[in-house]
Formats: sequence, structure tokens, C-alpha cells
Amino acid sequence: MQSTTLFQPLTLETAPEKSLDSLKAVKGGLGFIPNLFATFANSPSVITGYLALDEAYNQSGFSPVERQVILLAVSLENECGYCTAAHSTILKSMMKVDPAIVNAVRAGEAVPNEKHQALINTVREIVRERGYLSTETRDAFLAAGYTPANLMEILLGVALKTISNYLDHISPAPLDEAFQPEA
Repeated sequence: MQSTTLFQPLTLETAPEKSLDSLKAVKGGLGFIPNLFATFANSPSVITGYLALDEAYNQSGFSPVERQVILLAVSLENECGYCTAAHSTILKSMMKVDPAIVNAVRAGEAVPNEKHQALINTVREIVRERGYLSTETRDAFLAAGYTPANLMEILLGVALKTISNYLDHISPAPLDEAFQPEA
């Protein structure tokens, strides 16, 4: 169920002053301001909090690819087309992950890396079951080589993506040109 747009993406010229540093940081990191971040700028506390959570998430024990896989899996489970396209683009274009692997994640098919598959299964179950995780899935995650701390760190990624997925559900942002090939 898609909502109508409630919030417009803002620019460096139209955003509240308290959102400007955050928008500039996003632009500095990505080279542009994605429309979803531009939408976050409507609330300085939301964009500031989102970026702070993202910074904490980036300090987790997961590799950059694993962090993006988590974000993609959450976005898929939450049915957020915007974030699915964005994280697919990051994985394929920026991180040079084999497109067949990204497409398998998107299709709900197994990926060749068993450790990553255990990660994907765990993330999807956590989101689907609203934080509940079966003993079998938890044990498979740990047996794949992840730690109990990694299990907690998944929650940072889930929280991060839930904010952006839900905002896009409430007020869909136009998909940026950079992400359109993965729509």
C-alpha cells in the first residue's frame, strides 16, 4: 500500500538551518543528496539521529558488504522499493558485488556464500517476526562464524532501515536517477 507524498525532499537552499550540516555530510559522502535524505531534512532531529545511528552501525563488526546486505535484506522484508534500489545500486556499482548475488538476495534465493546466507536468513527472520528469532536460525548464524555481539549489531541495521523504510512508506520519495536501474 503506497501513501501519497507528505514531505517534499529539501535542498541545501530550502532545508531548515539545523539540517544543513547533515545534508552537507551526506553530499560529501555520496557525492549527491539522495531524495530520501532530502526528505529526512524536514526534521533536523530525524536526519541527525539517522546519521548518528548510521555512524554507530558502521562501527559494527560486519564488513562493508555485510552491512549493505543487512540493509538490503531489511528493505526487502519491509517492502521498501526505494531502499531496495539504493542498496542494490551500492552493492553492485560502488562495492562491485557480483550482480547475480545481489539479484539472488532480491529474489529470495540462496547466495553461494553460506556465511552471508546465514546472515540474510537471520535478518529477514528478525524483521518478519518483529524481533523474535528461532533457536535454529540463531544457532545457524553463530555456527556460520558470527558472534553474539554481531547478533545485537544486526539490530542497529534493522533500526536504521526501519526508519528509512517506514518514512518512505508514509511519504514516498522520488527514486533518484542513480538508483533507477535497480527499481
